[in-house]
Amino acid sequence: MLRNREMVETKLQRIAEKARKEDECRFTSLFHLMNEEMLRECFQELRKDAASGIDKVTKKEYGEKLGENLNALVGKLHRMAYIPLPVRRVYIPKPGSSKKRPLGIPALEDKLVQAG
Repeated sequence: MLRNREMVETKLQRIAEKARKEDECRFTSLFHLMNEEMLRECFQELRKDAASGIDKVTKKEYGEKLGENLNALVGKLHRMAYIPLPVRRVYIPKPGSSKKRPLGIPALEDKLVQAG
């Protein structure tokens, strides 16, 4: 798994270098860099007690069909058909105050894509 992360980091470094050297160069998506192995690693790193997003899918539920779920997600990413869900909004207390602050909780797949 470390090898996959290193490969992606190397690709990202090349992209960053190209962006620095070529002002006219535009990047529309980095989704093509994501693969099932990389997303599986991101899934492993997610906290098991992380809050679920608007879709109410937990890590345990998603993991029951992990291979199928990741394969479908990679397909959507590569076809440019991936659309993130709205975040679930909750309000948590502010330390030292009676006020609350908003917190946005993304859906599990969105967390994976963000982590990748």
